[in-house]
Amino acid sequence: MPHPLLTADDIDTYRRDGVVLVRGLFADYVETLRDGVAQNMADPGPYASENKRAGETGRFFDDYCNWTRIPAFQKVVADSPAGAVAADLMGASRVQMFHDHVLVKEPGTSMATPWHQDSPYYFVAGQQTVSFWSPLDPVREATLRCVAGSHRWEKEVLPTRWVSEEAFFAGDYMPVPDPEAEGMRIVEYAMEPGDAVAFDFRTLHGARGNTSNARRRAFSLRLVGDDARYVERPGPTSPPFPGHGMQAGEPLREDWFPVVYSREA
Repeated sequence: MPHPLLTADDIDTYRRDGVVLVRGLFADYVETLRDGVAQNMADPGPYASENKRAGETGRFFDDYCNWTRIPAFQKVVADSPAGAVAADLMGASRVQMFHDHVLVKEPGTSMATPWHQDSPYYFVAGQQTVSFWSPLDPVREATLRCVAGSHRWEKEVLPTRWVSEEAFFAGDYMPVPDPEAEGMRIVEYAMEPGDAVAFDFRTLHGARGNTSNARRRAFSLRLVGDDARYVERPGPTSPPFPGHGMQAGEPLREDWFPVVYSREA
């Protein structure tokens, strides 16, 4: 039987479309996550960014790989049902933590999150991957948008730098598409705090700017399953995880990427 937060149809949808909504995944942890985001913004990590182009308004803050130093994030990784739900969605017997990500668009932030896949930025590949994107404020227009079925494209999308739009590194990638102009099926949801969009690392996604008068705080967890393996990329990855020492084809080292859920346990 699937986890109580899921139905069999949810699992089928996830595997077919590469995206599904999980209502209430972090409902018991909204205040915990808000506290964690506040701490993260007050004390940013080394990868923190203020995404702003010339002429853009507002503030778009993002940061990642802070869960080991922010107790609120540690609690959510350890205690929330995310690992069990991820295992069901991926069809995995165990789930490893990859990284956390905070994205905050303050009121009046004009910059959109560009269309992209996460997978090309990462040094991990596999059929069993899932990201949970969870708003900590009600979202309508500034919600996450995903292109259904894009996780099954034959070629990955060119990874780019969000502000400059330059290529992150060279390689055999397809150009970044324009899903609206090209008539692709875009999936998006009106969401309440603690709901989560689950999407495959290879799913093309993005988000509009936040033109409302309210904050849009979002917390994301990236998790991998049994078949995840380290892969070489044409340049430094994001996140880089310097000094990891892994070789191509190896599972992710568990002391850096711990198992957060196991069916055997």
